[in-house]
Formats: sequence, structure tokens, C-alpha cells
Amino acid sequence: MTSSPRIPIFDGHNDTLLRLYRHGGDAAIAEFLHGADKGQLDLAKARQGGFAGGLFAMFVPSAEKKQAEKKEADGEAVAPNFAAVPAPPAVDAAEAQRSVNAMVSLAYRIERQAEGRLRVCRSVAEIERCFAAEAVAAVLHIEGAEAIDAEFQMLDVLHAAGLRSLGPVWSRPNIFGAGVPFRSPSSPDTGPGLTDLGKALVGACNRLHILIDLSHLNERGFWDVAALSDAPLVATHSNAHALSPHARNLTDRQLAAIGRSGGLVGVNFAVSFLRPDGGRDKNTPLDLIVRHVEYMLEHAGEDNVGFGSDFDGAPMPAELGDAAGLPKLIEALRGRGFGHELIEKLCFRNWLRVLRRTWEA
Repeated sequence: MTSSPRIPIFDGHNDTLLRLYRHGGDAAIAEFLHGADKGQLDLAKARQGGFAGGLFAMFVPSAEKKQAEKKEADGEAVAPNFAAVPAPPAVDAAEAQRSVNAMVSLAYRIERQAEGRLRVCRSVAEIERCFAAEAVAAVLHIEGAEAIDAEFQMLDVLHAAGLRSLGPVWSRPNIFGAGVPFRSPSSPDTGPGLTDLGKALVGACNRLHILIDLSHLNERGFWDVAALSDAPLVATHSNAHALSPHARNLTDRQLAAIGRSGGLVGVNFAVSFLRPDGGRDKNTPLDLIVRHVEYMLEHAGEDNVGFGSDFDGAPMPAELGDAAGLPKLIEALRGRGFGHELIEKLCFRNWLRVLRRTWEA
């Protein structure tokens, strides 16, 4: 008796480019390609876990985040916990552009050295070709648009370089909006929404068919995008506020709006956004991911939920560990009674549908 083929997993968010950028150029690339590094995602872990592609974030750390990163042991998540402090301050635009340009370059250097095992993708057709070739499909994403200038010239340049997804803010202020702080317990309604320039950015992204990520917007920013955008509403890596009352998570009303728009929410595996107490304890049961999946399916719909792991950006449940542990999650879903068709939707079909609708509209 032969086993059924493994279901490819397309993931809404990882911070692997940032990890490799921080750890230094060619040596880090070699470790990623050959599986010798201690991060949560590399090509060996991807193959082992069925990770077939995803949105690869480019993020510029705040000063506080850089300080926290220095205290992290090798292989630990890089994101600090800002739960007890205000949102970090804005970052310098020139520094942001330098960092983002370096990470775009890093993605293409990885592609060149990967010998077909990883490809930067700009369309759903390219992603599907990667699936067929068992290559990792990497889509370039910006998490926090500090590198984008007020005239959107850098947006045009980055789009030409392959950018297909953008979060207007991370959890700090910039010229486009305020962002939602890392705070638990807290409502996501933490301050003003998009600025006038942020609203203009929504229109610019719609014209270029760039996905707009809602994950780090506060609630008012979310509704600003909902009122302005002609694309499906997408939160690439967020969870259910009703189960984990973190400011980063989504209310029932927000989940319903995503579903009505034909959009998608990617379930975040970071323990802080899974746990009712918002803590960073890795001894968090894998079942909590399943509970968030079930809840968001109920409130957004079975066509509107996927995965948004946050690999290399946050502590994962120890039982999952890293990308190699993804089959454990699939088995947990099967054990809860999820059928093959629904698991395929969660793993990749919902993501490909919303990307096709966003990019090809």
C-alpha cells in the first residue's frame, strides 16, 4: 500500500531573510542552502516538512529589537516581547531602504546559488511550477513600509524587483500609520488608523496588484483598508482575539469582514499569539494552533483561512519546533476530523486563490 503524496504547504509569513541578513551574507546563505544552520526554516527543513513556499518578509528592526536580538541564543526566535512597553519608535527611511535593498539582493543570491531548489516568484503560475518541481516558491514581502517614500518611487522599483506583498506598518509608527503595539491583554483598537499617505498607499498597491497585509495594523487601520481597497482583505499572520486577547489578533468582526471580502487570514504559530495569557512559553500545546484554525474557519469561512507561521520571527510551540515539524500539525488536524479537501485548502489552495485574485485582477 502506497502513501498519498504529501500536501504542499504555502505559508503566509516568515522572517528568514532577516535572520540570514543579520547573520552575515555568504556564510548564512550556505547554511540555509545546506541545512546546517539553527534557524526555523532552511531548505532541508522545508523539504522535510513539506514547506513548499510562502511570503518571505523583509523587515527593518527597531533599536529595541536589535538589542533584544543580541540577547537571543543561536536558533532562538529573533522577535522581542514588547507586551509591557509602548510601540517602538519610527525608524530612519534611509536605513530602511538600505536594509530592504540588501534583503532583496539576498533573496536573489539565494536563488542563484540554490540550483533550482528555491525561486523568487511573481505570479501564481510560477508558484505552481515550483510545486511541480519541488522547489521552494519565495514571494517577496515587506513588513512595515518604512522603505517606501512619500512619492512611491521605491514602491515602483521594488515592485519591478519582485515585491508582491506589503504591510503598510509593523507595530510602530511610520508615515503611513500607527501600527498596533505588542500588548496582551488588549483590544486591537489602540489608536489612529492610516494617515492620508497611508490611504494613498492602499490605492497605489491596488493599482500595482500588490497584496496589502493587515496583520500589524490596529483596528482602525484595518477598517481604513477595508473601506478603500478593491482587493481581498488579507492578514498574513494573525490569530483569533477571542482565544488569545492580544492586540495583534483579530476580532470576530474583523474575521467576518475578511471572509466577506474573499480574503484570507494566516494562522500564526507564535506562542504569544496562541496563548490566552499572551506568554512566550514554548511549552505551548500544538492543539492551540488547531483551536485557532477551527475558530477562524467558523468566523471567516473554510475558503478564507491558511497558515502564516512566523518562522524565524517568534518562539514556536516546542512540539512543532520548526518547518520540519509541519507534518505534526497536519496530523493534528486529521486527528480532529479535518478531511483531505479542507486540509488542502488550509495548506495551499486558499492562499493560491487569494493571490491569484489579488495579483491578476
